[in-house]
Amino acid sequence: MTSAELDIRPATPADRPTVERLWLLFRHDLSEFGGQLPNRDGTFRSERLEEAFSGGPDWAPYLFRVGGSPVGFAFVRALGGPARVLNSFFVVRAVRRSGVGLRAIREVVAGHPGDWEIPFQYENTGAVRFWRRVATELVGEAWTEEVRPDPERPDLTPDVWISFRYPGP
Repeated sequence: MTSAELDIRPATPADRPTVERLWLLFRHDLSEFGGQLPNRDGTFRSERLEEAFSGGPDWAPYLFRVGGSPVGFAFVRALGGPARVLNSFFVVRAVRRSGVGLRAIREVVAGHPGDWEIPFQYENTGAVRFWRRVATELVGEAWTEEVRPDPERPDLTPDVWISFRYPGP
């Protein structure tokens, strides 16, 4: 795979079935860290997916393709708020550690300059390394990391949040 083959673009309603299939892979990957089981029909919780495609101008879903094949997605929320939040980010295993994720997140962040927050779980050691590297590549050492519990779900392990300001290209 060459980076020239990577297509990163806003997802349209026509892309939704493709993103829904990628969503299942994403939630399956995350189930390792939170112990979430699929629903009785084999799907996983999909509120964020629903919001990404119907949440209006405050949300921006993206789809990533390599050579025409879908390889990932990103959902950005709070576009009208004080900080954009990377709500969900996924790259299929076949292209991980190939530069696809880093290039995709660079383009997504560059499309929405300003303050950013990216949550992840410490238990997901690959995500820890990836998001620290992303922050450093985007803004040098001008980023922070903090642990925040979910006020609506105190029973869950708190997320780690990386915050930075991306000034644009």
